[in-house]
Amino acid sequence: MLTRLPYTLLWILALPLVLLRLLWRARRQPAYLRHVGERFGRYRVRAPLAVIWVHAVSVGETRAAEPLVRALLARWPEHSVLLTQMTPTGRDTARMLFKDEPRVLRAYLPYDVGCFAHAFLRHFRPMFGVIMETELWPNLLAACRRRRIPVMLANARLSERSARRYARLPGLTGLTMKALAAIGAQTAADAARLGQLGARRVTVTGNIKFDIAPPAAQLELGKTLRERIGERPVVLAASTREGEEVLLLDAFARHAPPAALLLLVPRHPQRFEEVAALVRARRLGLQRRSEDAAVAATTRVLLGDSMGEMFAYYAAAEVALIGGSWLPFGGQNLIEACAVGTPVVIGPHTYNFQAVADDAVRAGAALRAEDAEAGMRAAMALLADAARREDVSAAGRAFATTHQGATARTIALLQDLQGSTRGK
Repeated sequence: MLTRLPYTLLWILALPLVLLRLLWRARRQPAYLRHVGERFGRYRVRAPLAVIWVHAVSVGETRAAEPLVRALLARWPEHSVLLTQMTPTGRDTARMLFKDEPRVLRAYLPYDVGCFAHAFLRHFRPMFGVIMETELWPNLLAACRRRRIPVMLANARLSERSARRYARLPGLTGLTMKALAAIGAQTAADAARLGQLGARRVTVTGNIKFDIAPPAAQLELGKTLRERIGERPVVLAASTREGEEVLLLDAFARHAPPAALLLLVPRHPQRFEEVAALVRARRLGLQRRSEDAAVAATTRVLLGDSMGEMFAYYAAAEVALIGGSWLPFGGQNLIEACAVGTPVVIGPHTYNFQAVADDAVRAGAALRAEDAEAGMRAAMALLADAARREDVSAAGRAFATTHQGATARTIALLQDLQGSTRGK
């Protein structure tokens, strides 16, 4: 308790600033002002069945959690799954992924103050919890431990940069790691870094994202988009971050042949208008996916201003440039592109997905470029070389297939965890 006291006091002092930040974000994304009470442990939704709790902080983690949530529903058919997030886009993603599944409930996780955490646990009374990737809340985990609710960290990844940050607070970090009942790490390197921070019961389970199957409806939508585009070659800039669009648009204008189309999909929907303005400022013909129309011959950039259609975008493209890797954001997930068979080009900044990125390059499933300019040149070279493009596509599909199985290994860990808990 004393180890967590300074952390708790900081949270309490920061709450007014947190509220101001919610208001600030709501200027561009009004959804931040919905369900505000949930962030303070006040909930209206009630679970008709016993609850398994899964936390996925935002969009990427929620998508990654999909195969695990479906496996949990199949393994424990008498239970609901409560899927919590911290962002409206993550919550919207959960709604889209599980719109036909009444046993999946959605809510925000409360801020990490003890009374909020206890209110959350009292309301939902989860049988056990699963936290995706690296979202650790010391007070919440302490409350779970006090109530004998086992919590597993699943699909865990920890970059060297993040490990150094956690190591600056060894007491709090060690206490938090020890509150976890089990950890399923993506790689041996992740497991080693977690162990150095005090984690126990760490098992390498692999990356659950490899188990995400491209939905048939998304692949069909990709065909429809392709028909609307016509025979033109398509380069996809996927999940781009602030500052990257400028680099990629300028590189596209310099290196792309007139027939080529840039399909540009920003990572955050609140930036759609900003990115559209960047395209117009460069006098590149702009069209939006939301217009739901055939792509005109004069259009050079198709703005992917939609949610939940990334598989369709990959299916409609010849080559994909992965966002977040052209400036130091750590990169975005390239597994979806590989699963669809879309050749991938990544930049130098992939520390959030380092093992996956390095393995994909070694497998011939992805090409690495030193900057956005070189990345666009590599994409154009692939557009011009159908045989090379097919080789990278086949390597990507094989890479995605051979790394599957993490979901089953995670479920096995949870079953063991339930057995050991029942025996106490």
